[in-house]
Amino acid sequence: MRTTVGAMAAARARGERIAMVTAYDYTSAQWAERAGLRWLLVGDSVGTVVQGLETTIPVTLDQMVYHAQMVVRGTHEALVVADLPFLTYADVDEGLRAAGRLFQEAGVQAVKLEGAGATLEVIAALVERGLPVMAHLGYTPQSAHAFGRQIVRGKTVDAARRLLVEAREVAEAGAFAVVLECLPAQLAARVTAESPIPTIGIGSGPDCDGQVQVWHDVLGLNPDFTPRHAGAFADLGEATRGALETYREQVAAGEFPTEQHSTQLPEETMRALIRAVGSA
Repeated sequence: MRTTVGAMAAARARGERIAMVTAYDYTSAQWAERAGLRWLLVGDSVGTVVQGLETTIPVTLDQMVYHAQMVVRGTHEALVVADLPFLTYADVDEGLRAAGRLFQEAGVQAVKLEGAGATLEVIAALVERGLPVMAHLGYTPQSAHAFGRQIVRGKTVDAARRLLVEAREVAEAGAFAVVLECLPAQLAARVTAESPIPTIGIGSGPDCDGQVQVWHDVLGLNPDFTPRHAGAFADLGEATRGALETYREQVAAGEFPTEQHSTQLPEETMRALIRAVGSA
């Protein structure tokens, strides 16, 4: 049975910390669910960590539907949330169409939208139609061009006040949870204390109701760069390199494949084949 959006609030009420991770394909979704993770995010971060893009802005709705379909197929119990990508919810009508595709074509259980302001109307419209929404405040990657190099948000009194207000606004609009990205830890703790809905942190300290991390960061798969806020719980990058080197070396040495990796014809069939070929 699928985890429901209400399960996140219930976990918060019980004092349980919520662990969420991104997933982008069938296999990663399977492993995440087998590890006991019940909240998965098909993030538009697929653009940077899978496609090799500099930002998430070029990621399209078609691509999000494609990746979300794979993640949903790879799970049976996890709640799958998918990002609405850049400029697919500039107004209510566009947001409804884009979200509708993710729910109908991919089978997700919720969508995530960045920001407040004009986005509040879209959140409310989706929720009114029974489509669960996760909000996203703080550093919002789809606004990367506006932020420039300033990643951490809420570092001034005015900015912190604005984030506290926005957190209340997304809850009032009907969001069932809110991602807080790259906020000072003290501010994230204050937002969490005042928020009527669960907060999911990434780079926002330990006091949020839960945490979300990028798949490649958790597994140590980034060969070039790992964000400061990322937690690496394995070094699968080096393990992967080692496995591929061994594969290459064994093929070059004629050590792979062996008989156990091969299928053999029965001798009688092989003799008959030789006779047939020889008489052709």
